[in-house]
Amino acid sequence: MRLEPLFIALALALAPAAQAANLFDTYRDALSYDAEYAAARAAYRAGQETAVQGRAGLLPNVNAGGDMRYNSVDSSLPGGDADYDSNGMSITAAQPLFRKQNWVQYAQAKEQVKIAEMQLMVARQDLILRVAQAYFDVLESQDNIAFIGAQKAAIAEQLAAAKRNFEVGTATITDTHEAQARYDLTVAQEIAEQNSLNIRLRALEKLIGKPAGTLDSLVDDKLLQIEPGSLDEWAARAAEGNLQAEIQRIAKTIADQEVERNRAGHYPTLDAVAGYTISNNQNFGATQVDTRIASIGVEFNLPIYQGGLVNSRVREAVANQEKARQDVEAAAREASLLARQAWLNVNSGVARVRALEQALVSTKAQLDSTKLGLEVGVRTNLDVLDAEQQVLSARRDLAGARYAYLLSGLSLKAAVGTLSPDDLILIDQHLRPPAAVQ
Repeated sequence: MRLEPLFIALALALAPAAQAANLFDTYRDALSYDAEYAAARAAYRAGQETAVQGRAGLLPNVNAGGDMRYNSVDSSLPGGDADYDSNGMSITAAQPLFRKQNWVQYAQAKEQVKIAEMQLMVARQDLILRVAQAYFDVLESQDNIAFIGAQKAAIAEQLAAAKRNFEVGTATITDTHEAQARYDLTVAQEIAEQNSLNIRLRALEKLIGKPAGTLDSLVDDKLLQIEPGSLDEWAARAAEGNLQAEIQRIAKTIADQEVERNRAGHYPTLDAVAGYTISNNQNFGATQVDTRIASIGVEFNLPIYQGGLVNSRVREAVANQEKARQDVEAAAREASLLARQAWLNVNSGVARVRALEQALVSTKAQLDSTKLGLEVGVRTNLDVLDAEQQVLSARRDLAGARYAYLLSGLSLKAAVGTLSPDDLILIDQHLRPPAAVQ
């Protein structure tokens, strides 16, 4: 975690001048621009100061003071009246020798620093997921527009054919009307999907601070494999490694220390003290004197009774300790649940991708058969349109299933606390510029 500033600087230095193309480049841009992550970095820097503040209770406390006064004395004693100036300066120092509360508070401060570090890691994982979601949303909309465009072109071709056939008397007007209705519906779908794409592009731009440009597309090759492991194994890993659960465990440690800190309110304190005071122009009748006082020693304090305050604070801390224990348990259970959900999504995603791959093969075969049937007169143009639409729908669903599978894999790693930018680099190995994909 101490490498955080170096990591940010390196990301900025390596940021390309051109628009971000692949997933990791997009994440790197978001790392330096996203406001939520910037706020998390600021919170992390603030959290680092907690240890300094806690250590201050163990170090010397030095104070300096001074005063300057005009004095007017009206006395019934003979010659007692006087008007004079006085001034003084003092410096005092105290070094705690035994203050149990301060030592416990310092230990708590170090745990708070750990929480700040963990919260920054959580923010980084959240940024990875948000970038991946926004990136794949854009790709999915682009795919949908491409599929709708291909469908519209096919329907337009069939519409033109239906009109020609009607003009020569080999088809009815019904074929023309149905093809026209399908074409108009496809145009409406294209408009809606284009609007969706614009919205998703703005969402991605919000993360990276500039237009997204041309994004790399997913290659239709073998799926990126997720680490092996059973459902229960991933759930157990999440209960131990989930970052939010770890934060709650650290908070439980702080709660334990808080009980000890409040119980220390019954303990005595011992400080080493020293002071030096200068007083000028003190008036004693007709005599004015200057004084210098130096002192050094120890101060001992033993609390005896504070109206039940200490005991009440101990009871409060014990109750909060139990709350922290329950929070740890709840966080571990939630992490296990998230891991189970993500694991199920990953495995069902694999099965869905395989099924849709087979469905695409089947719909292509059906389309070929339907076209052949049209040539021999046993199928109509509308049958061909239906078959082509099924092929395009299968392509669209397959692309969406691939994106969902990759996001589920990232969510699974986030649930167990191992998600990192390296996972985006692995996904980038399955992305190519659109021209290369085509």
